Amino acid sequence: MKRRDFSLACGAAVAGSALVPSVALAQGKPPEAGTDYLVVEKAAPVEAPAGKIEVVEFFWYSCPHCNVFEPAFEAWRKRAPKDLAVRRVPVAFQDSFVPQQRLYYALEAMGLLDKLHAKVFTAIHAEKQNLAKGEQIADWVAKQGVDKAKFLEQFNSFSVATKATRGTQLQNAYKVEGVPAMGVAGRFYTDGSLAKSMDRALTVVEFLAAQVRSGR
Repeated sequence: MKRRDFSLACGAAVAGSALVPSVALAQGKPPEAGTDYLVVEKAAPVEAPAGKIEVVEFFWYSCPHCNVFEPAFEAWRKRAPKDLAVRRVPVAFQDSFVPQQRLYYALEAMGLLDKLHAKVFTAIHAEKQNLAKGEQIADWVAKQGVDKAKFLEQFNSFSVATKATRGTQLQNAYKVEGVPAMGVAGRFYTDGSLAKSMDRALTVVEFLAAQVRSGR
């Protein structure tokens, strides 16, 4: 989705994210700065430990293109090189996004991401459930067998609020304009618009990680 046009849900930045072939990839050309990815002017903060290269996927649960990309990203995450520290960051382009940011971080705090992260996408996009507000979210989580009071305690906690704020700060540091999008090592940014597809965006991420690995 485009930061400037929420009514389109997920706009030109990721349109046809898994469908558009890449001419550059077909011709074997390496990704180019300014074309396939952007160099972040002021390095974004990273949380990866020493010796690890941080890769961030920016997403929004209600974005249909994020929903389509999720299985491919999860499969890639599981097979990514061991020196990559891969994490997700939910975006908030406006205040109405914050409840879903808190949902993600509350599930993370409770150790429930493996169980429920993909199910959130399914609930919103396949089952057409409205999970836009805190009470709706809490009711849905309770239906998944989670103690509602304990979830709300995390959802409304200072630590989750802090993580949500940091997530928004990170999206701004990378100047994220649409989701899904990828950040690498606090230095590089790519998305479906730049890479021509989200499948190729993962290839660009691997190229950028190799650049960081080699000290470039």
